[in-house]
Amino acid sequence: MSTAVSPLAPNDVPDMPEIAGVRLATAAAGIRYKGRTDVLLAVMDKGTTVGGVFTKSKCPSAPVEWCRAKLKRGGSRGAFARALVVNSGNANAFTGKTGRQSTALTAQIAAKAVGCSVNDIFLASTGVIGEPLDATKFDGVLAEINETAAPGDWMSAARAIMTTDTFPKVATATVKLGKARVTINGMAKGAGMIMPDMATMLSFVFTDAPLSGAVLQSLLRSGVEDTFNAVTIDGDTSTSDTLLAFATGAAAANGAPKITRAGDPRLKAFTKAFNDVLANLSEQVARDGEGARKLVEVVVEGAATKASARKIAMSIANSPLVKTAIAGEDANWGRVVMAVGKAGEPANRDKLSISFNGIRVARSGARDPSYDEAEVSEAMKAPKIQIKVALGLGKGRDRVLTCDLTKEYVAINGDYRS
Repeated sequence: MSTAVSPLAPNDVPDMPEIAGVRLATAAAGIRYKGRTDVLLAVMDKGTTVGGVFTKSKCPSAPVEWCRAKLKRGGSRGAFARALVVNSGNANAFTGKTGRQSTALTAQIAAKAVGCSVNDIFLASTGVIGEPLDATKFDGVLAEINETAAPGDWMSAARAIMTTDTFPKVATATVKLGKARVTINGMAKGAGMIMPDMATMLSFVFTDAPLSGAVLQSLLRSGVEDTFNAVTIDGDTSTSDTLLAFATGAAAANGAPKITRAGDPRLKAFTKAFNDVLANLSEQVARDGEGARKLVEVVVEGAATKASARKIAMSIANSPLVKTAIAGEDANWGRVVMAVGKAGEPANRDKLSISFNGIRVARSGARDPSYDEAEVSEAMKAPKIQIKVALGLGKGRDRVLTCDLTKEYVAINGDYRS
């Protein structure tokens, strides 16, 4: 975990309200380091529904497989959850049979502590890949913090799941569902090994809205596409990517209607608020990219399709040459042209236009006649850089977030296991 907070960290951290039916606690279990808070326990009331989306990596972690199995077990009626256990410092990935045994033991310890079935326990782990996780370290710890778990301390919870993150990532929204007000709280962690193929490394969303598991699942699947799936730090998809959403249903006591169908028109405002929380968290992940000094927004418009625009935008955002140019405050549009051309999507060199922070540097396949090096160089000093590419082929448009690539990124990842 870095000690220096990213210069891109949000200036304002929201006050995180309590979510009825959710209690939180953290502890230092010595998973990897001594004296560092590295375990989060979230305890939910009976009847809490859960949905989840996970990495598409072909080498998923043991906790990812555990959660998938528990969600599948819920079938069409959806799954229920009583507790979430998250540890940092060890990803429990690429750990074979030992990893599966660790998840089972962790769930057994948590179930005993909370007083529920192991099938109602959800797990997530983040940290070093390939090292066995000693689940016996949870024994006693989970029972102890279950007794002290209380509503409201979201910042401590978000800190407990950090690895190379430099600041805790939280977001909240309040919205009407029917005639009642409901709350959505979220937290996330992620700073490296980030090009999610569903969510981010770890993210958890909680609400008191009375939503079925099927509705949560639908919200997650659609919500991640233009939020977490539109973020990349280094082009690497984690083995551990997990996004879980929990709905306690406590707001039903205040008159919130139970929503069992994703197409329910009463869900419209809630869906927007839910997606806003995901968008906020995913931007914070981009802002905390390892070693990042600049947030980069890549906008591609005029593409043949939205899907084509996404591929081109990702090609630009993942280019080490583009990212190092941004770090050097160099508006090197030649590298953007390269990234567009290599994407394998429809593009016409002679229709291409490129802008940096609203200043057009190239158009119609050549340098813009009004290009002013001094003007562009000054614009590149800003903490947020927008690269806009206009292809001139169609109506496809997309946007992704990334960050620059600095010497600090190399230092962090060169020393990660040391």
